[in-house]
Amino acid sequence: MTDTPARLLNLLSLLQTPREWPGSELAQRLDVSPRTIRRDIDRLRDLGYPVEASKGAIGGYRLVAGAAMPPLLLDDEEAVAIAVGLRAGAGHAIEGIEEASVRALAKLEQVLPSRLRRRVSTLQAATMPLTRGDGATIDARTLTVIASAVTGTERLRFGYRSGDGTETKRQVEPYRLVSTGRRWYLVAYDLGREDWRTFRVDRVSDPVATGARFTARELPTGDAAEYMARSMARMQPRLEVDVSFAAPAEFVVARLPPYLGVPEPTGPGSCRLRTTSHDSLEWLALRLALVDCEFTAHAPVQLTDYLNDLGARLTRAAAETPADRPGKAAAETPAHGLGKTTPGQR
Repeated sequence: MTDTPARLLNLLSLLQTPREWPGSELAQRLDVSPRTIRRDIDRLRDLGYPVEASKGAIGGYRLVAGAAMPPLLLDDEEAVAIAVGLRAGAGHAIEGIEEASVRALAKLEQVLPSRLRRRVSTLQAATMPLTRGDGATIDARTLTVIASAVTGTERLRFGYRSGDGTETKRQVEPYRLVSTGRRWYLVAYDLGREDWRTFRVDRVSDPVATGARFTARELPTGDAAEYMARSMARMQPRLEVDVSFAAPAEFVVARLPPYLGVPEPTGPGSCRLRTTSHDSLEWLALRLALVDCEFTAHAPVQLTDYLNDLGARLTRAAAETPADRPGKAAAETPAHGLGKTTPGQR
């Protein structure tokens, strides 16, 4: 690579990965000599990038936090604002920008000076978002530690709580972080089980990168998203969902998770959704109710049964009669329904 500016940008991109790079590996990646790498490192230092070098047989280069922000075309206020925004968003699975936002957060926090890192933590601790995603909240540090280990092909150690509450210690070779729209999952090779596993990140505690590098294994499916989909299918049976809504399609689609699909209009004020879901009946029923309009569940029968049972429980929970409420008359109390099921489904 003879284009010096382009080579420097590629070198900087490699160094922003949270790991130590041997000079020989950098030279091989960029197809230049180790001497050229040393000169380019000096150029980056002259530009203000804090590149640290370690000596020895396994020594190398890494980008570290300096006394001030390196020239990323961001001032302190902008850097703090971006870090706070990325932390707030990274705790939930955000449709369309999941992995990119976590990678950006890992890179930014790697070079934030301690004085700015303290400001970010203080601001985050003092604020709370008004809206939250459907998935569990995740500590941003957990995501960035895992993302850094994935990028640097570094073994990871953490505590894990299974669905039944069992606590275990795991050591894995992390492969990819995957967002399903509601939750984050880690696809990794479990060294203790000697097999591939998926881990819900909100059940991961105290992740630590061990420093031990590994050569990435080949996934059985060759694709993390496909492997994750197959794993979820094994954990949760597939439901063929058919629901009609007494509302326009644009109203419904704005209130449903995108991965459930787009309902088809069936009239000026109605639509019908036919989709496949691996979600639990409980969560699916809740999402349908939160659309906030009348709907009719046609299938599957498990969903219609669950909605009927849930509706009965809610009715019993609201068993207080209007006459029991001070100043309220029976005629003033409107009737509400969770939803309807097709006759004959029970």
